[in-house]
Amino acid sequence: MATMDTETAASVKSGFTAAVPFARTLGVEFLDVDYGRVVMRLPDDQAHHNHVGGPHAGAMFTLGESASGAIVTGTFGDRLDRCVPLAVHADIRYYKLAMGDMIAEAKLARPRQEIVAELDEGGRPEFAVEVELRTEDGTATGAMTVTWTLKPTRS
Repeated sequence: MATMDTETAASVKSGFTAAVPFARTLGVEFLDVDYGRVVMRLPDDQAHHNHVGGPHAGAMFTLGESASGAIVTGTFGDRLDRCVPLAVHADIRYYKLAMGDMIAEAKLARPRQEIVAELDEGGRPEFAVEVELRTEDGTATGAMTVTWTLKPTRS
């Protein structure tokens, strides 16, 4: 798959930020965006801490789900006039206490062309986005799988 051009990447970032006010409220930031891969950061903020001083599980979930959603809008943006992306299921695993800024790196688990072919055949494709949650020094603190669907719109 080709690398996303600067204009498309900027469009994905601004569109996501406009469409997802809760992520904006938490201060989620883009570090990298490309077809099938997104990296986002949740800056450390005491207002988002839990009872043990790390980021609250809900804030970490929002970071991971946001990265997965940004992949969907970026990778399938050329098809969003015919379908609506919806999260179907999410599973998150917490490995260890996270401290400081958090990073979510999300990757599309299925080739885009397979998903698009299923949509083009009139189907409602489901696909996973795998997300690694880590601290800025690279320590893995959790993982998440978000299953998405592209629901065809009625014409």
